[in-house]
Amino acid sequence: MESKKVDEEIRIAENLQKISNRLLVFSGKGGVGKSTVTANLGLALSERQLKVGLIDVDIHGPNLAKMLGAEGKRLEASEGDRIIPVKVTKNLSVVSVSFILHDTDNPVIWRGPLKMKLIQQFLGDVVWGALDWLVVDSPPGTGDEPLSVAQLIPATGAVIVTTPQEISLMDSRKAVNFARVLKLKIYGIIENMSGLECPHCGKIVDVFKTGGGEMTARELGVPFLGRIPLDPRIVQLADDGKPFVIHSPDSAAAKVFSTIVDNIIASSSIN
Repeated sequence: MESKKVDEEIRIAENLQKISNRLLVFSGKGGVGKSTVTANLGLALSERQLKVGLIDVDIHGPNLAKMLGAEGKRLEASEGDRIIPVKVTKNLSVVSVSFILHDTDNPVIWRGPLKMKLIQQFLGDVVWGALDWLVVDSPPGTGDEPLSVAQLIPATGAVIVTTPQEISLMDSRKAVNFARVLKLKIYGIIENMSGLECPHCGKIVDVFKTGGGEMTARELGVPFLGRIPLDPRIVQLADDGKPFVIHSPDSAAAKVFSTIVDNIIASSSIN
């Protein structure tokens, strides 16, 4: 048993040596658009001719496959029983528990040890190859999955996604402190769903308030990456498996997101 554990640790270490940057995307609570941010972040990085891998460890609510138009695909095995990730574009690959489920309508009823084993397999058994970025879509909160990823992957960076409302910001503060306890590099806070432009009069409606993410970042002394506005097209495109950064590049949300990605890349080059 001890030998098997050592072999697993060696495989993970060997895989991680080929990955330049590791990024954990998480949030203090659910419903803030974390998976939407992750999917578009991975695709935006890959569009800059960077090699990107996405890991969906939101095991009970895996959404990346649908958002990236890869729903229904299956993981394949290579020689040596390694796992080949699903190719989304030339530069973007993804693994998700949704690729091994026979029926996506059935819940994943797993205890902690089984979930941790899957995360270890995604890190050690997947043939990622050389990557510029490995981006991890974590479940909301500060529980087993984000803790395991942070402990298994050294030198991991973190992005915290929040909405402007105070209830979300309260949990985002916990997420920032969680990242600090685990000694993660905090790339910053993204304020999602920040204002809606009325399609009739053009007035900005602050559905969930605005500015809370920036205020929280300032209070906690971490970078503020930007505000992504609400846009009904983002919802529709996500349901259609078409990330908005590619299929709605002229939208206000896509333009803000491009700046956010540039800031993350710039920050990654700073020791």
